Amino acid sequence: MTDFTSLRATMVASQLRTVGVNDLGVVAAMTEVARENFVPAGRELLAYADAAVPLGGGRALVEPLVTGLQLTHARITRDCRVLVIGAGTGYATALIGLLAGRVVGVESDAALVAHAAAQGITLQQRVLTEGAPEDGPYDLIYFDGAITTVPAGLAAQLKPGGRAAAVVRQGGPGRVTVGRFVGDALVGETYIEVDAPLLPGFEKAREFVF
Repeated sequence: MTDFTSLRATMVASQLRTVGVNDLGVVAAMTEVARENFVPAGRELLAYADAAVPLGGGRALVEPLVTGLQLTHARITRDCRVLVIGAGTGYATALIGLLAGRVVGVESDAALVAHAAAQGITLQQRVLTEGAPEDGPYDLIYFDGAITTVPAGLAAQLKPGGRAAAVVRQGGPGRVTVGRFVGDALVGETYIEVDAPLLPGFEKAREFVF
C-alpha cells in the first residue's frame, strides 16, 4: 500500500525546499493536503512527480514547485481574500483555504468542478475570464496555470494595491511572477522558469499578417 504521507514529505524536501519554498504556512499546507486526491483515478502516484499531471480537456494540475513558489511569494495571510482562476480539481484552492481568510475558486470545466466537490472543495463554474466580481474585491488573484494576457474586467476585481500570482508566458517557458496588473499584463518579481499549461481565455490574440 502506497505511503502518500511519506511521498508528501519527500515532495517538500526534494522539490519545494530546494527552490526556496520555506514559508512555514505553505510547507505545512502542502504537507497536510493530500495532493493524490486531486488527480484522476489511477494517476495518484503521478501527483508527486516533478511534472504537471493531465486532468483531461487540455487541463493539468501544475507541478508542485510551481504551486509552492506562487504561494510563497504571494505571502497570503489570514486577512486576505483570494480569487483562484482556473482552479481545476481544487488543489490550490484547498491549500489557500488553509492560508487565507476567504478563498473563491473559479473553474469552467464541469468535470473538474465535480472532482473538486468530491474532495469537499466548492468551486464556482463559470468562464475563467469573468472571475467572480460579486465576491470581491480581492487582495490577491491567483492563477492556477499560465497566462499571457489579463482582461481588464478581471484586473478590476482587485482591491487598490492588490496583487496577482501566475506563471507568465510570452513564448517558450514561463516564469513564476508575483506583482500587479499593468494594462493587460502581469508585471512584478519573477522567479524560475517553469513549464505550465495556458489557462483557456488567457492567450494573446493572434495577430493577422497581410
